[in-house]
Amino acid sequence: MNSVVCGFILSVVILITTKHVNSQYVFKTEYFDAKLDHFTFLSNATFKLRYLVNDSYWSPDTNAPIFFYTGNEDDITVFAQNTGFMWEIAPEFNALIVFAEHRFYGESLPFGNKSYDQGNIGYLSSSQALMDFVDLIEELKHNNYRQFPVVLFGGSYGGMLAAWLRMEYPAAVKGAIASSAPIWQFTGMTPCNAFNRVLTSAFTRESHKCSNNIRKSWKAINDITKTDDGKSWLSTTWKLCKPLKTSQNVTDFKNYLIDVYDSLAMVNYPYPTGFLAPLPGHPVRAVCKHLLKDDLEGKKLLNALFGAVSVYFNYTGDAKCLDYQPSLIDDLWGYQACTEMVMPMCTDGKHDMFEPSKWNFSDYAKQCYEQYRVVPQPFHVKNLYGGKHISTASNIIFSNGQLDPWSSGGVLHNVSDTAQAIFMADAAHHLDLRASNPADPKSVVEARKYYRTVIQQWISQ
Repeated sequence: MNSVVCGFILSVVILITTKHVNSQYVFKTEYFDAKLDHFTFLSNATFKLRYLVNDSYWSPDTNAPIFFYTGNEDDITVFAQNTGFMWEIAPEFNALIVFAEHRFYGESLPFGNKSYDQGNIGYLSSSQALMDFVDLIEELKHNNYRQFPVVLFGGSYGGMLAAWLRMEYPAAVKGAIASSAPIWQFTGMTPCNAFNRVLTSAFTRESHKCSNNIRKSWKAINDITKTDDGKSWLSTTWKLCKPLKTSQNVTDFKNYLIDVYDSLAMVNYPYPTGFLAPLPGHPVRAVCKHLLKDDLEGKKLLNALFGAVSVYFNYTGDAKCLDYQPSLIDDLWGYQACTEMVMPMCTDGKHDMFEPSKWNFSDYAKQCYEQYRVVPQPFHVKNLYGGKHISTASNIIFSNGQLDPWSSGGVLHNVSDTAQAIFMADAAHHLDLRASNPADPKSVVEARKYYRTVIQQWISQ
């Protein structure tokens, strides 16, 4: 695994996407005329930005807040159905619920089916998205909801946006719950090996044999795919939708496995979910049960690994084949990772369970230019949002879970009196924003209680 693949693919893993969406929560779909370019006076072009609203708890006769979710890199309905904490506390606060979609994702396509063309995709950026949200908030206030207090919620990239919006536009909102928001996972702020060390620890805590067998599996894959017969055996045994024919196919296959391990660590929830895929509770534990023998080598190891990975891609037994090819949303986030969201990643194969791979920005930039015709700006986010110099930030909760690899780039200590860090033991990726569950760890239960108290303080200011 070379440094380009490691850096590029792992930066993509912040993606939270799913086809497994339930309809537990009810909302109305609305559209807002958002400016295409917020940073020019030469054009007033607009596009339809989708947002979801539920006003069934809304009480305009009180100082009721607007609970506003800053959408991230997928269809906004995914986040509306997987952010149960907002829905649970809305009746307590008589709150209006709003989920705003991120431009270029879901239905919020500025140029329709031409949105991803080279001349159009340049309007996809975090700063443009933040201004979409600010303008939508102001529109809501000036229409039906006057100057009611706004509280932001966001998880993962959405949590980054929530934190940045509060820091950059404090007059627009009272505060932000930024869950699993790796705002420091950038050049010069976090060691490139930190993410993969935390990721590996999620597997090692189940069994050292588990992470060690995954570490050994890369050589087994490399060895067997040296020949056409080996590629054919692996394609058949693993029921791959697209047989392995070329070295690029093998690279894509290994990148898929990296994404699977990353995703499993992120959604290592204590109860069954359908967020990234239908999964059992403690999915890393379920995966590791297939990898507990010491004598796994070669085809025997790859057979065991197939059983392990099947927990992720075919837990229901409905999948006909394993599709390891990148998706369109991968490409969209890949574009963002190749412009401003440059998150250096590296591995050494000793303190993590991956093939050794150094971070090489030159190689990374070359791949980005070849794929998107853009040059990455590694210090853009740091310069734009302050990096680690955010002591003036206020009214932000930065929460991170012990099991979440993205905690490596999260804010793990208080940065001011009211910009506070919450570290949750035994918690995975933004578990605190999900609906409550009897299996939730105590740390998450206590964190949610604290959020209620802090939100009340914010809206009373």
